[in-house]
Amino acid sequence: MKAKSSGLIIGISIGVVIGAILAIVGLLCFRFHRKRSQIGNSSSRRASTIPIRANGADSCTVLSDSSMGTETSSRASIHNGISFWFTGPRKSHVVAASGILEYSYKDLQKATSNFTSIIGQGAFGPVYKAQMTTGETVAVKVLATDSKQGEKEFHTEVMLLGRLHHRNLVNLVGYCAEKGQHMLIYVYMSKGSLSSHLYNENRELLGWNLRVQIALDVARGLEYLHDGAVPPVIHRDIKSSNILLDESMGARVADFGLSREDMINRNASNIQGTFGYLDPEYISSRAFTKKSDVYSFGVLLFELIAGRNPQQGLMEYVELAALNTEGQVGWEEIADSRLDGNFDERELNDVAALAYKCVNRSPRKRPSMRDNVQVLSHILKTIQNKRHQKRRSSLSSSEVAITIGQSARQNSMNSEHHRAESMDSIPDSVEV
Repeated sequence: MKAKSSGLIIGISIGVVIGAILAIVGLLCFRFHRKRSQIGNSSSRRASTIPIRANGADSCTVLSDSSMGTETSSRASIHNGISFWFTGPRKSHVVAASGILEYSYKDLQKATSNFTSIIGQGAFGPVYKAQMTTGETVAVKVLATDSKQGEKEFHTEVMLLGRLHHRNLVNLVGYCAEKGQHMLIYVYMSKGSLSSHLYNENRELLGWNLRVQIALDVARGLEYLHDGAVPPVIHRDIKSSNILLDESMGARVADFGLSREDMINRNASNIQGTFGYLDPEYISSRAFTKKSDVYSFGVLLFELIAGRNPQQGLMEYVELAALNTEGQVGWEEIADSRLDGNFDERELNDVAALAYKCVNRSPRKRPSMRDNVQVLSHILKTIQNKRHQKRRSSLSSSEVAITIGQSARQNSMNSEHHRAESMDSIPDSVEV
């Protein structure tokens, strides 16, 4: 009997031990699988091996319009927050949890000529132009090692842009989290930033019609973030240096490092964003909403109208003008002098009146981005209709001139014909 009891106890003990071992193994496998799907987050920030440059010719990020192909030497997944190589056959790419491809430091180093092809400098860090082995041109934004919010912004951009896709948003096509570095890879926007065109004399001057088109492009991008994305997204840093232009001067919203999903809890202890564009309500309440983006968009509209930097007294200038305009008409007095009067006063007043509504002190009185898109679409349609009518009128005038010319030539030919017939009808003279 004792032998049977001892055997039963030993069997139970062995079973418990085996069960515990299996549970531990299962837990380890689960944690390993979960961490493989996450984005690399280097736990140790080693000294940078990339030369961090001073400000480039352009103070903003310059990204691209080209799509990017599969890179044959992209790296694998991430374990314990640090990238590591697959020990098996080399993989062409790995799609992370965000759906964004991960690229190797070595390939980016080669594509940027050892990080010497700098094209911009922002709060995040330097931006380099890169020529990939596929022939595609991209822009590589590198997190500066002394950037306090950079790592958090890096993760925010990768996770958000992995699910946000719109023709008026700059596309993120890859990232790199290796050798203590964090890099974001975007399509390359060949025409640079909106701010560079507004304030750099070496850049192409933006005409009035193009400014309205750019405003509409930005409004559509923000409308998608507010009403098309699920859940909605608040950008939180709309400014001219974050609006990039492609080869055809189409505008796209960039830099989502401060963006947040529109959740119930939107209060923040620290003010983030760019002064001059910040919603006064946000500064006082620390609550950032969609209407805070609308305020920043209103400032951007006035920036397009006046060609003045919001960080250099633009809104004070606007408020003084508003005393005479009552927010409706008379805004032409603040128009960018470089436009040299080449704009329709009614169109400019309509855009300015919309901008003034966007910067209303009361967020509830500001229009939604959907409303802004509708108003700007109507204004741009009016501009296009005028252009078509002008072309039609010009063509009609040309046709009339051609018709008159043809009639004159025909009359001349008929006249010559009649003259010849008259000469033929005169009888020959008779010699006496």
